[in-house]
Amino acid sequence: MFFVRSASEADLSKVQALLADTWRATYTPFYGVEKVEALIADWHSMPSLKARLKTPHSEYLVADDGRRIGGMTFASMSDTLAKTVLLHQLYVHPDCQRQGIGRDLFAELETCFPDVDTMRLEVEPANAAAIDFYRAHGFEEAGTVDNCGGCGSGIPALIMEKRLAG
Repeated sequence: MFFVRSASEADLSKVQALLADTWRATYTPFYGVEKVEALIADWHSMPSLKARLKTPHSEYLVADDGRRIGGMTFASMSDTLAKTVLLHQLYVHPDCQRQGIGRDLFAELETCFPDVDTMRLEVEPANAAAIDFYRAHGFEEAGTVDNCGGCGSGIPALIMEKRLAG
């Protein structure tokens, strides 16, 4: 059984491995090996993970069963959108999917930002499983962006939003 808790720096090597495995399994069909490996090296480097862990007004959670990290999520308050939290990451290891870990991570994350009205995320338009997950949790399509994650990634994404009870 996995328990959701706040992440610590001691978790980051396991989180990094989880992200690499999940990204390879999920995104290689969309972007190819070379692009996925470049994104893993950049977005999931240890300095990037440590910076996220220290981000003000954010939550970094893991699902832990005492032996492994089965999932993780990271969200932070928007700097530009009032009363909006940005869901940057919610990943469950391929071996642990369909066990409720994503649901549990998401449920805990929703309680971490009591003063927000909206949760917003970006998702690969071809990632039907993720889109279905987010729709099942109350998200609706709200637009598109040309550079997922910002910083000129060149990766288009679907923007989804969920109104939160505030």
